[in-house]
Amino acid sequence: MSKNIIEEKSSYLGIDPIPRLLLRQALPAAIGFMVMSVNMVVDTFFVGQYIGELAIGAISVIFPISFLFSSIGMSIGIGGGSIVSRSLGKGEKDKALLSFNNQITLTIILAIVALIVGLFFKVPILNAFGAKGGIMPLAISYFNIVILGIPFLALSMMANNNLRAEGKAKVAMVALLIPSALNIFLDYVFIDIMNWGMEGAGWATSISYLGCAIFIGYFYISGKGELKIRPQLFKIDNTIVSEIFSIGSVNLVRQGTISLLAIVLNNTLYYYGNIEGGMGGEIAISVYGLATRMTMFALFPLIGIAQGFMPIAGYNFGAKKFLRVKQVINTAMVSGLVIATFIGGLLVFGAELIPHIFTKDEKLIKYAPNAIFWIFSATPIIVFHLIPPSFYQAIGKAKPALFLTLIRQGVFLIPLVLILPRYFGIEGIWYSFPISDVFSAIICFYFLKRSTKKLIR
Repeated sequence: MSKNIIEEKSSYLGIDPIPRLLLRQALPAAIGFMVMSVNMVVDTFFVGQYIGELAIGAISVIFPISFLFSSIGMSIGIGGGSIVSRSLGKGEKDKALLSFNNQITLTIILAIVALIVGLFFKVPILNAFGAKGGIMPLAISYFNIVILGIPFLALSMMANNNLRAEGKAKVAMVALLIPSALNIFLDYVFIDIMNWGMEGAGWATSISYLGCAIFIGYFYISGKGELKIRPQLFKIDNTIVSEIFSIGSVNLVRQGTISLLAIVLNNTLYYYGNIEGGMGGEIAISVYGLATRMTMFALFPLIGIAQGFMPIAGYNFGAKKFLRVKQVINTAMVSGLVIATFIGGLLVFGAELIPHIFTKDEKLIKYAPNAIFWIFSATPIIVFHLIPPSFYQAIGKAKPALFLTLIRQGVFLIPLVLILPRYFGIEGIWYSFPISDVFSAIICFYFLKRSTKKLIR
């Protein structure tokens, strides 16, 4: 890692031209999330090829559970990172340091609580998330090991958001590359060579989380960032913690809603999959699991834009450079729309080919293309779901951020998943995705448009 990357100060966020600045922030985030996504795809490939189609269902059941627990760290990092970027923009470095160190304390405490809850209540949790029939024993084997790595993942998620908040986008990228590359290598060793099955997949994932935490810990302990680890600042400051949770709760509620959606979807899929002849409940869950593994891989450029957008918007809002805030909003929206349209075209027209990458199971190959087509049919407008709530989080406005975060899954998608299958069978579940995407995108765009007018005034 070059010295100029490490010593880079956050002030450039308020000076550099916006298009170049967004590219500079978004590209490393996109690359990092791309490698994380490749990691998920490789996970799916290995378990699908070497363990079986039900293993794809098992990891798709556990994915939202592990991210619900780890979202504790991500939520604290997003809330605290918003404080950090705005404080640095105002020149209040002491507040930025206090926020960062309080985040460390909160993440450690809450991640340990999540670990204990997961260990003691794993069977009812897995059952609620849809680990039905033959999926359950595979899910237990995987979950028993993955849960051990959750505290390391939570700390890594928290710190990664702070790296971006102080303008260290490239370091944040490296922090995502390390566990992804490590997990891919260990998947090959543990699953293919050593034939450890689901336990091998679990150990590969947990060790990769540990590797990420070690890298980020070394970076901060060695004092290479503007933010420093100061044990005397670990003591909880009620004002700071209240602001962290006010903003970060948006992400926690979002992940909670996604987890609720996973519960509703997996149980609904299992029910209608068994009703409709030929498919079966476990295969229906595996079909959705295969499609969702593609989601993060397909959308990594848009996630990169949203992640790169937040520190720029937050810093310039804190520095009262409102025209620059408006400019970064417009740049992020236009570039995101173009990229999302291209990605959506690839997914929709390549729906027939995608299942062949992961499995040889005839049922998955038969039923997955239709699900992939409908789930990704509204991809071009996905940018309208990402930028508006990211903007409100960046400027510290928790209530509109929370509302816009909930509207897609909570207001539209979950009710539609429960209602449409009564009329269209399992097809109704797939139709729910584009319908909810369209309605929520319209509402998010309206809120963002109204806020940009206020910025101009």
